[in-house]
Amino acid sequence: MAANIFDFKGGRAHFIGIGGSSMSGLAGYLQELGYAVTGSDRTASHKTEHLQERGIQVSVGHAAENVHGASVIVYSAAIPPENPERAEAARLGIPQIERCDLIGQLMEGYPFAVGVSGTHGKTTTTSMLAQAFMQAGVDPTIHIGGELDFIGGSTHVGGKHDFICEACEYNASFLRFKPTVAIITNIDEDHLDFYKDIDDIEAAFVKYAALVPKDGWVIAWGDDERARHVCLNADCNHMTYGLGEGCMLRPEGLTYDALGRASFTATLNGEKLGAFRLSVPSEANMLDALAVICAAHIRGLDMAKVAEALAGFVGAHRRFELTSVTDGVKCYTDYGHNPAEIKNALKIASMQPHGTLWSVWQPHTYSRTKTLFDQFVETFDLADKLLITDIMGAREADPGDIKSEMLLEPLRARGVDAVVTHTFDETEAWLRAHWQAGDLMVSHGCGDIDLLNEQISSHGDTKR
Repeated sequence: MAANIFDFKGGRAHFIGIGGSSMSGLAGYLQELGYAVTGSDRTASHKTEHLQERGIQVSVGHAAENVHGASVIVYSAAIPPENPERAEAARLGIPQIERCDLIGQLMEGYPFAVGVSGTHGKTTTTSMLAQAFMQAGVDPTIHIGGELDFIGGSTHVGGKHDFICEACEYNASFLRFKPTVAIITNIDEDHLDFYKDIDDIEAAFVKYAALVPKDGWVIAWGDDERARHVCLNADCNHMTYGLGEGCMLRPEGLTYDALGRASFTATLNGEKLGAFRLSVPSEANMLDALAVICAAHIRGLDMAKVAEALAGFVGAHRRFELTSVTDGVKCYTDYGHNPAEIKNALKIASMQPHGTLWSVWQPHTYSRTKTLFDQFVETFDLADKLLITDIMGAREADPGDIKSEMLLEPLRARGVDAVVTHTFDETEAWLRAHWQAGDLMVSHGCGDIDLLNEQISSHGDTKR
């Protein structure tokens, strides 16, 4: 059984892998609760620099002495037991808490605790929820797996009634959360280094829905057969949303403007809840907004204020985020790293005015690239030009049987103009040698591909 963070109030919590999106937010969260916080990561980053600006000591590199004097260790699923800091903590008898156990402990006891799960759309939906609840006069405690300018980062310590957080299915980590409201945006193939197949993934979501108490709610995208099945069979209240006639909450009179931004009237079982207009484009964002409206209705929020919040929502960082206009080319970055998410980003990009549409993809993990190989080959049809960097192994060692070059022949057979540019320097040089003013570039991946965009924006002729 995991140690409980509240047993160490006033002590020092040391985060291994503190630069991660979720971990950096949790570190700041504990600091606000009065803990002394330190941490370490393999490399320095903007997140570690921001933490240091807040007075949190961050060590670059993992070393046994970093944990000396710590009261408790917090680590993510990517940090193995043989990590020198975890191994030293074990030798010294310092209690350790995995990141998801910590989130579950933090959210326990909140009457309205929303866990946003699903293969795609978690960060956007959680961010929309956060902004909607806050603008509607509720002060929720928030933990997002990305950064939202509206709350000044990835976490917000609010009141004791509402808790909003992402609930990721990787390693079945969301089964350690304590939701009273569970949102399921979709159920798709991913993390097949952990799950056997899509049925195994669905079974994990069944267990997640079972965490909700009988008087709680499961909210799900009703047009997704698997999400709908989990929702309707949960032993609690349920609400579905989507376009299909069988969905409880639907967008009546749905239209999109020239840039793909939706306007609609939300109706719940035929009852009009309000008119909504979004500032972020695509059907995916519209569906995420429907999930937010469901939760807001259950919570009893003022729908006019929710509509105002959704109209003002401009997205979380790294979710089709404009990073620069360089050489007259609009450069975006997007966190999407599996086929459905990349297709959605390219669909959004294709609706923007552009000349050549450049797609730059950093494949993330060898296992995902192998297991979804055929789907990735079918992902980039909307791109005029595709540059593929080396695969980012992240938590995985290179097995030697999968490389970016292996994607070229099947992609080209589909008519995709694809090349491999191994490094960010090589990628930037290729882009600058070939793109023209009026083009659009979007980079894809959940690794460090956003550093390419930073590199491009820092190298001259850049206008935001």
